Parts: sequence; C-alpha cells; structure tokens
Amino acid sequence: MAHPPDHGFCTNGVVRLVFVLVAVCLVGYTIRPSLHWSLKEKGSCPQCPCDCSKDFDPIPVDCGKHEPEVKEEMEKDIIALMSEELSLQQTVANETLQRTDALLMGARRVSLHYQKEAEKCNAGVETCEEARERAQAELVEELRLSEVWERRARELGWTDNS
Repeated sequence: MAHPPDHGFCTNGVVRLVFVLVAVCLVGYTIRPSLHWSLKEKGSCPQCPCDCSKDFDPIPVDCGKHEPEVKEEMEKDIIALMSEELSLQQTVANETLQRTDALLMGARRVSLHYQKEAEKCNAGVETCEEARERAQAELVEELRLSEVWERRARELGWTDNS
C-alpha cells in the first residue's frame, strides 16, 4: 500500500486545470460584450460638429421643410400661435359652459317637479290631519252623548243584562 489508488484519468491536477479553464471562459464571456461595444464606440463614431455653446434653437431650420403643413405652422409667429391656442381654449370653455348650463336647467326642472309633488303631498297630509281631528272631536262628542243617554236610561230603570 505504498502508492495511492489509481483514479484513472481524473487526477487532482487535471480537475483543477479544468475548473480554472471554465472560470476563465466564463469571465471572458461575461466581459467580452462590454469590451466589444466600448472599443467599437471609440473607433467608429465621429465627433459631433455642432457648437452647443451658442444660442440653441430647439427646432432645426430644415425640419419639415418639405411638408406643407409643418412649413405653414413653422412660419406662424409666436403671437399667432398663442392667439390660436387662446381661441381654442375659449371654444372649449364655452362648450363646457353650455353643457353645464343645460345640465343645470335639467336639474332645476327636476327639482321643481319634485317640489310640486312634495307640496301636493303636504296638502294631502294636512287635509287628512284636519279630517282626523274632526273625526276625533265627533267621536268625543258621540261618547259624551252616549254617556248622557246611558245615565238617563239607568235613571229610568234600564239594566244591562248581557
């Protein structure tokens, strides 16, 4: 037993070498795309010729010069554009006001209808209440008269033989 057992092709050194190669391949695979793009960007893109330190015009001069609608809009001055925007906002505000007025008139009509119905109902309740009060007064009077007649009947000798 003087020599180590034979593991065949997989010795410790070979296993370590395979792991190192796999690690190097993974690191290279991960880093390669970023290196590729950074090297490509440095070499292929020319410097920007514009001078951004001057006053900057946000709309390029030749932008849309071949389209008539865009050209017409570009030729309008700022005051005309602002007045057009204000007139559009005024139109929208007027339409909104008209819809609001129509809704308000509808709400008033419905409110008046319900108010008239409530007044009818209150008048009916008052009529019923007056009739109830009259009926109650008549009942009290009838009870008083019944007591008077019953007392006279008892005085004349009537007895309750029920």
